[in-house]
Amino acid sequence: MRNWMGLLLVTLALPAWAQQDDEETPAFDRPGLGFAASTLPRGGVALELGLPDYSRDRDEEGTRSTQYGTDIRLRMGLGANLELQAFGNPWNRLREAPRNAPATTTRGAGDTGLALKYALPTGSDRHALALLASSSFDTGSRAFGEGGTQYELGASYEYTFNDRWTGALYANATRGAGDDAFTWSPSVNMAVTDSVSAFVEAGFTHTNGEPSTSVAGAGLTWMATSRMQLDASFDLGLDRNSPDLQAGLGVSFYFE
Repeated sequence: MRNWMGLLLVTLALPAWAQQDDEETPAFDRPGLGFAASTLPRGGVALELGLPDYSRDRDEEGTRSTQYGTDIRLRMGLGANLELQAFGNPWNRLREAPRNAPATTTRGAGDTGLALKYALPTGSDRHALALLASSSFDTGSRAFGEGGTQYELGASYEYTFNDRWTGALYANATRGAGDDAFTWSPSVNMAVTDSVSAFVEAGFTHTNGEPSTSVAGAGLTWMATSRMQLDASFDLGLDRNSPDLQAGLGVSFYFE
């Protein structure tokens, strides 16, 4: 936890905060199931925080699980359409309430990881495509970690219909720590005003040896300043195998 707090303080102390307001802020990766099909320019830094993320579920035995957690992602533009990312979940709180039994509460950190993101040249302003290769490491506590190293390869494609509407398709393959999973998600984004946008999305995940899951939801983003975005989003489970509710509030900063 101290390492994450130090990283946060150092990043917030960067001297170039909000100096060039005349330039457009690059897209943030949160919120939503996918990520932006673009990268930060060379020297650009983005800090994206989930404060907090929330999930609620009830299993077949009647046990209700409620979890709160923080999510941190630090993005650094390396140039040539390439960026480096570091991410983690420094704090989580899980409350499990079985039917006819006392509830228990567990706290701890999740895993941490590194990622490389590359935006492919498309030759068109309407099309955007990016790849994200990541690896997460078994640094979390037993209740919140994956129990081993995981590798993921994701792709995000965006098509701009006009100044207000954008469609996106996201896909991600996960391997390691005993899980082989594939997720895909379509979404549509609408610019409500110059600073407020709304989106709807759906997500479908198939994990080997486990039931498939599906969710659908929506969210809002607000550029509170030219370099700070606030967001709120939620996803509802569409079947009994999916979490009943996943939601989150977040804030993202861009430094240059």
